[in-house]
Amino acid sequence: MTKARGPGQRAGLTREAVLTAAREQLTEGGLDGLTMRALARRLAVAPNALYSHVQSKTGLVDELLDELLASVRTPDDADGPIAGLTEVMSSTYDVLTAHPDVVPLYLARQGARGANAVRLGEVMDALLVRAGVTGPAVAEARRVLIIHTIGSAAFATSAPDADRAIPTKESQRSFGQSLRWLLTGIAGSDPAPTRERPPKRRSVR
Repeated sequence: MTKARGPGQRAGLTREAVLTAAREQLTEGGLDGLTMRALARRLAVAPNALYSHVQSKTGLVDELLDELLASVRTPDDADGPIAGLTEVMSSTYDVLTAHPDVVPLYLARQGARGANAVRLGEVMDALLVRAGVTGPAVAEARRVLIIHTIGSAAFATSAPDADRAIPTKESQRSFGQSLRWLLTGIAGSDPAPTRERPPKRRSVR
């Protein structure tokens, strides 16, 4: 018995075709130009055909961001934890700066969601544990590294006045140096959470 096909299947769509068209639409029109109707026109299908492959515009953006993370390099098992974290974050920086049109989306969504993001997060957590980070500090250190990398990529790919633009190589050098400082601090920090000291009581004379 032949299974009934959904709207997207009747249109001959695939997830890959939808994501490819969405990337093109995003590059040409930015986030405001990436609407389900505009994407449907680009693919020459009815808008409801898209929902067989993506749940919403937000879901589509999340898939685009996560798909890009598939090209981030992960270290060999033989690498030390700091070298491994350096490779993961440096590769993430390279991937982001090679696609400047999506960097603002990573900022807006505070990272990415999906299988590739989960995989990279697990790799980072394992490396952080090997570097001596324990307990809740693992998640916090991962978050700090991600924020630093996305923020650095956003700074490097912004479009300032021509006379104020920072050369690409200088931005890369600055990121590499700041990442080394950050990882040195993470590896050498006290894994216990910092507690606020109670305010000193003023003596009454």
